[in-house]
Amino acid sequence: MSELTFEQMLEESLKTIHTGEVVEGTVIDVKPEEIILNIGYKSDGVLTRNEYTNEPNVDLTTIAKPGDTMEVKVLKVNDGEGQVLLTYKRLAADRGNKRIEEAYENREVLTAKVAQVLDGGLSVIVEEVRIFIPASLVSDTYEKDLTKYAGQEIQFVISEYNPKRRRYIGDRKQLILEEKAEMQKKLFETIKIGDTVEGTVKNVTDFGAFIDLGGCDGLLHISEMSWGRVENPKKVFKVGDVVKVLIKDISGTKIALSLKFEDQNPWRDAASKYAVGTEVTGRVARMTDFGAFIELEPGIDALLHVSQISKEHIDKPSDVLKSGEEVTAKVVDFNEADRKISLSIKAMFAAEPKAEKAADEDVVSVDIDAVIAGESEDAE
Repeated sequence: MSELTFEQMLEESLKTIHTGEVVEGTVIDVKPEEIILNIGYKSDGVLTRNEYTNEPNVDLTTIAKPGDTMEVKVLKVNDGEGQVLLTYKRLAADRGNKRIEEAYENREVLTAKVAQVLDGGLSVIVEEVRIFIPASLVSDTYEKDLTKYAGQEIQFVISEYNPKRRRYIGDRKQLILEEKAEMQKKLFETIKIGDTVEGTVKNVTDFGAFIDLGGCDGLLHISEMSWGRVENPKKVFKVGDVVKVLIKDISGTKIALSLKFEDQNPWRDAASKYAVGTEVTGRVARMTDFGAFIELEPGIDALLHVSQISKEHIDKPSDVLKSGEEVTAKVVDFNEADRKISLSIKAMFAAEPKAEKAADEDVVSVDIDAVIAGESEDAE
């Protein structure tokens, strides 16, 4: 019986390996672009950067050091140069596929960093498995620019799992909707009409501002922004402003808000400030053919009828007044119930008793609603 040579004994002592086999190796050398491993085979194994990870430009010297052990998969027994070509990312991907399958079946919430922002969505990697999140599933609202998500960690669920086509779809939108639904439920359990709450301005339009109350948006209409007049909400609010608002009304999931707090209501002490006979000064806020509305203070306008502007006859207020002009007049009628005040400049020029009496006789108390209604009918 012939004796085996040393080389033959050594070769027999080494294990055999096959393509696709998972082996454990010990790192014997590391370079930025490759790792050399002793896998107990007659040839060393080579793990290149491209077969370690899908991440670009990774320096492998920061990943491993001599003496470390690693599990790898045999990609090719002989790479043409007598070395065994290994892969780590494909082994991780195999395991990752199983991980993604379990997450899909259990509807598990996954967390991963956004690896790439694409034209149609976001790409994330979970255990070397690349998952695509379409733009339509990134948020519950349309987002034109997704670049703000680059490098961010986001949460999502797997909504489609198709390993044969390597199609893995993530969904972040349904998590946001579920969270908002829960927040909305808690919000409506705690708020009621008359409450003062804090919110953040989410959007500003020509007719008002939408305030995020944490679970639901409320509308702060332009007419409820102040006791005075607001002509342009965009000059008063900007997105991101934090405001305290009053819950004026709740209808289903619709919330009407107001900034007209009763303790700031200018009509609270109007009876004493604008009693009949009091001289007041205000600003011409707007004009019609029948008179001018004078703003005495924010939230309180009074009517200066065309017949009370001057002792001489004038056809319309704009003949002698202009918007923004300051005028002084006398209060000749105060109706607290309807919140109406009538003014007269004419009544201020009574120099003597007889003239004063005549002037008083000339003073008219005008039903503003009736006048406006009449003008509307004429216009029709």
